[in-house]
Amino acid sequence: MISFTATYSPEDNKIRIYASSRLDAETYAQVKEAGFKWAPKQELFVAPRWTPQREDLAIKLAGEIEAEEMTLAERAAMKAERLEDLADKRHAQSNAFARRADELSQAFYMGQPILVGHHSERGARKTQERMHSAMTASVKAEKAAGYWLGRASSAEHYASRKNDPRVRANRIKTLLAELRDFQRGINRAHTALAIWDEITTDEQIRDALRNRDSRELWSGYDLYYKVDKGEIAPGDARQQCIDGAMVTVNGPNRRRWIEHILHRLAFERSMLGDVPRYDGEFTPVIIQAFAREHGAESPKCTVIAAGRFRLESPVPLPAHIASASSLELNQDDWRDLMQACGYTVPERKARRAGKPGTVPLINPSREQAEQLQEIWNLRMIAARKGKQSAAKPNEVRETEQAFYSANSKGDYDVFKTVEIAADGRPVRMKWQGHERVRSGEPVARIRIAGLGLQMYQPDAVVVITDKPGKPLPIDLDALEADARHAAAEEAAA
Repeated sequence: MISFTATYSPEDNKIRIYASSRLDAETYAQVKEAGFKWAPKQELFVAPRWTPQREDLAIKLAGEIEAEEMTLAERAAMKAERLEDLADKRHAQSNAFARRADELSQAFYMGQPILVGHHSERGARKTQERMHSAMTASVKAEKAAGYWLGRASSAEHYASRKNDPRVRANRIKTLLAELRDFQRGINRAHTALAIWDEITTDEQIRDALRNRDSRELWSGYDLYYKVDKGEIAPGDARQQCIDGAMVTVNGPNRRRWIEHILHRLAFERSMLGDVPRYDGEFTPVIIQAFAREHGAESPKCTVIAAGRFRLESPVPLPAHIASASSLELNQDDWRDLMQACGYTVPERKARRAGKPGTVPLINPSREQAEQLQEIWNLRMIAARKGKQSAAKPNEVRETEQAFYSANSKGDYDVFKTVEIAADGRPVRMKWQGHERVRSGEPVARIRIAGLGLQMYQPDAVVVITDKPGKPLPIDLDALEADARHAAAEEAAA
């Protein structure tokens, strides 16, 4: 009777099955169908990665899955030793072929030519062919030896690289991304169930299948056409979508994948050392970032009382965080939960400065914006002194950030950002000789509007109403006095 032993290694995430003797045809077909491959040198079946189906098969054959005793480094050392032995054999063959070619070359010692027409010509040509064949075989064997030596070096390098802390940290990031993907599917299924709870009548079902995204409803892309053609009743279509979403929410496979990823995360983090408990300043943003990294859907955290925080989500939170759609804990319990889940609060980085030569973008107060607008209006009046067409004043424009962003995408949009110099004038590019230079040295950037701009009318200063204002780094009072003086001279003229 065949006895089996199954092992799992978290280092390479592989399941291995050891059999005491040759498998029968039926068992071999099951093993192959599950994705296991025979490794003749190790005398075992190995799967490229863990899956619930492969785990079930291994438990079915062996009864349980044990921890793999051989580490990745030990396995790589054995493989490297085996490949080095193979390289030594090829190197020995190369030397043997080279010696044989040298022996055959003695027939042509001191440049002895082949005597054409002589009775020795046939034998000499055969000797020459054998010499060339031996030399070619020697070169091929030497190349093979180099190839196997390279494979041996790569095996050891791969094992050492897998244990490199930076590689392990990147692997943790990949596992977290996989965790979010699986959790995102559960979140979408909960959202679909909430939608179907509100949709009950046949007309509502038809309207939803026709107008809403099939992924949002957890339906097939062709389900609406089947309902429209009468192939399936609207109520049955609704139940079909609900059943599919329920399988995702309560199905065992997705939960097992999530549990497996959490176990792998715990192993990888343990290899990097203990996860430190966060003792810094605690804010709702930290809790939201923690929940979002572990797959929570649109997490929102609020302060309930001093040192007490509540985390909420439109769908149930990940099972390893909470069993409901909200969780309320005090500050110390949140710190313990984040440490238990292996979450490390990222260090706050210093705010990166802008590009070299850039100046700060300032949202002026309403008072300063009107003063700057008045300066621009007065300067336009002075500029039109003695001209036929008079200047037209402009007014400050107020808007919200969302509207400004939606209408400032290109050069021909309503809004844009300009640099201003210490004299309050917009900095523009101009030709000086054969070079384009700035008209002044910028000290700040502001937002302006060209909506409804007429001839001889200055740009309008824009104030964002839902953002805090900052003072402009220029002397507006002195600039306004100069502008009024220039405009008064124009009026007197």
